[in-house]
This record gives sequence, C-alpha cells and structure tokens, in this order.
Amino acid sequence: MNFMDKLIGKANVLVEALPYIQRFRHSLVVVKFGGSVMEDPDLVAGAMRDIVMLEAIGITPIVVHGGGKAISAALKEKGIPVKFVNGLRFTCGETIKVVDDVLHNQVNKELVDLATAAGGNTIGISGKEVLRAEKTMSSDPVTGKEEDVGFVGKVVGVNTSPILEAIADGKIPVVTPLGTGLDGNIYNINADTAASKIAEALHARKLVFVSDVPGVLADRDDENSVIPTIRTTDIPDLVQKGILSGGMLPKVQGCVKALESGINKVHMINGRIPHALLLEIFTEDGVGTQIVRPDSRM
Repeated sequence: MNFMDKLIGKANVLVEALPYIQRFRHSLVVVKFGGSVMEDPDLVAGAMRDIVMLEAIGITPIVVHGGGKAISAALKEKGIPVKFVNGLRFTCGETIKVVDDVLHNQVNKELVDLATAAGGNTIGISGKEVLRAEKTMSSDPVTGKEEDVGFVGKVVGVNTSPILEAIADGKIPVVTPLGTGLDGNIYNINADTAASKIAEALHARKLVFVSDVPGVLADRDDENSVIPTIRTTDIPDLVQKGILSGGMLPKVQGCVKALESGINKVHMINGRIPHALLLEIFTEDGVGTQIVRPDSRM
C-alpha cells in the first residue's frame, strides 16, 4: 500500500464515522471502566484519550470507574484481610477508609491526569457528593440467607448537580463509586450499579461497560463468538440455552434495568482492544455486545 492509499484509508475511516458522529452529537454517554483493563497503563491512557476525543467531537461523556485490584493491593499492604461474600467486598471500618483513599487519591486522580495529558478538561467528582446510599446485606443466591458485609451500600438516590455543573463548565466528569448514607456513613457501591444509576438519573443516551469481558459469547470458550446485538426479548431463550449464566447473567439483568429507565442502548465491550470505545460507537459492526429494547432501531 502506497502513501496515498494510506491517506485515503484514513479518510474513509472518518467518512464511516460521520453518520454516527452526527447521530450522537450532544448526547450523554456514561462510560464505566473496570476489570483488569485498569491494570494496563497503556490501555488506560488510550481509553482516556478516546474519552477526550468523544468530548472534542460533541459527545458528552461521564466516566464512572472501579478500582478493585488497587484496593486489594492497598489492603494487603496494610495487613487488612481481603474478604468477599457472595461477590461483595466485606467492608469494615478500616477497609472503607482504604477504599475511600485509593479511589479518590489514586485511581480517580490517575484517570483525570491521563485525560488532562491528552488535552481534555477533566474533573474528578466524588461519588459521596452524587450517590445517596443505604446499607445493604449480602444474600446467598442458593439459600437466600442474608449476611452483613459492613459498609456496602445500595443506591437510593442520585444528586446530578455536581455532574451537570461540571458539564456546563465544559469539563469531563470522572466519578468514584462511593455513596453517602442518611446516617452520615460512607458506603462502598458496586461500580456497575453506580454507573447504571447515574446513567438513569441523567437520562443518558448510552451506557457503556468497558472491562476485560468481550461481551456476551455464544460459546464461552471462544472470545470470537461475541453476540453483537441482544434484544431484551432474546434473554429468556439465551438463559434457557445456558449462554447467559454465572456472573454474566446479573450483568445483563442490570443492563435491562438501565434500558427500562429510558437509556437507549447499553454496550458491553472488551477494553483490552485498543480504541474499543470508538470502534463500538462509530462503526457499523462494533466490537462488543449491545443490548437493546425489542423495538429499537439498529
């Protein structure tokens, strides 16, 4: 391929993206980062650069992030036991202090710094100002028995003002998944849930989960078997066939709840693919699974 062919190829990419840019311009898009993707500095830097690009072409991104691995590492360093109960991190009084410190002063700061380095106007926002929470219990999926997991909360309200004020100032909000209870305590919130609730409250057009999960697989042993589109009416059949099971099932159920709140589409993409976010939004085929309502236009 000669030099001119390469240039034309780049122009063709922009032309393919044009209708999607036009369609989603001025739209709110909530992006949740999590999983092992956050352990790879190059992937994280690339993802935040892509977020900055979204904002530059007229889309309004809001980032919500996890930080489980960094939290576990900090707890280990301090000699605080790491314990999970039915998938929820047991969060004692000492643990919530570490969670608060790591999410704000390490993970959030890094994401904001990376976006700033890419030319973005970004601001870290504490979930403690946004998410209203109350204590929740862990329920055994088999017996239904409830167990105390400490300062772990469920979202009972969302104060969108700090996010909307940041957007009005031309800044990209980056939000931590912590909540404040009516009792004044700080609660650890599942980052997927935090992103979903924020997207619902903002009436976002899209909610995108970026993690090390490539999407819903027709064959769980084959990462190339991603199902590009799932309508909510397809879900019972996929459960019956065993395609949706284990940890993927509650993720998809969470996506359905987000759709029911008015969000147009929910995407699950593999952040290990460079520029996965841009490929999912601005190309016809995408790189992950989009979950839509039965009557949704493709």
